[in-house]
Amino acid sequence: MSSHPPSPVARLTDLPALRAQVGAWRVAEESVALVPTMGALHEGHLMLVRQARRSCARVVVSIFVNPTQFAPTEDFAQYPRDTERDLALLAQEGADAAYLPDVSTMYPPGFATTVSVAGLTDVLCGPLRPGHFAGVATVVTKLLLQALPNRALFGEKDYQQLQVIRRFVRDLDIPVVIEGVPTVREEDGLALSSRNQYLSAEERTVAPQLHAVLTRVAEAVRDGSETAPALAEGRASLDAAGFGPVQYLSVNDAESLAPLERVDGPARVLAAAYLGRTRLIDNIAV
Repeated sequence: MSSHPPSPVARLTDLPALRAQVGAWRVAEESVALVPTMGALHEGHLMLVRQARRSCARVVVSIFVNPTQFAPTEDFAQYPRDTERDLALLAQEGADAAYLPDVSTMYPPGFATTVSVAGLTDVLCGPLRPGHFAGVATVVTKLLLQALPNRALFGEKDYQQLQVIRRFVRDLDIPVVIEGVPTVREEDGLALSSRNQYLSAEERTVAPQLHAVLTRVAEAVRDGSETAPALAEGRASLDAAGFGPVQYLSVNDAESLAPLERVDGPARVLAAAYLGRTRLIDNIAV
């Protein structure tokens, strides 16, 4: 039985090309899904593409390493990039198009507008990464208005980001369904991330402890017990395992992200911690 090579993915490098392609699909009454990424694709991204294919007739994957969501001290220059590999993976998954804008397309000279979301960004990663969520919200707003998809898919690993996106889409009346897709993990529990490739072999053996600690905290607080003792124990476990600094380990309301002293409804346990030079984030539902 012969297998056909995957069809190449249409490469769209500017806004007119994207709008023309999406417009043609719209005329044909085909639904469109957008999967925004920063490239360096892994199984977590590919799961988003598969889910997008199940929910819509056409799938566009954007690849854009967005400079406005990196602080000057962060890893923008080092962030992994391999566009040809990414496009080959997208072809295998049956994506229809890849949108590959450059910085001047997304932020032309004189660009002066920022989308920022209050409240949800005052906790967790917000204070630690000033400007990060404004960078995310601005670029995702642009991508949604450029592609005008029916649905856009995001992973739950970046849970705070997902809640921020849901909020500004609702607040700004952007006509798109935001779909969160469960975190994809290695067999040992480590959440997939493009930054995992920064881990040394030894750090990689330690990294799954983050998910293990989140799981123990979730089990401890599920019955409405005070969250503080479980969080203190979890933080001690991360310190002992070699994580540091642990930026936060927190139990928060699943929608408002307000920190909780006791769980009395849908909640998440969320963490951000360094392991060597690699910043890992993860979360699970309570």
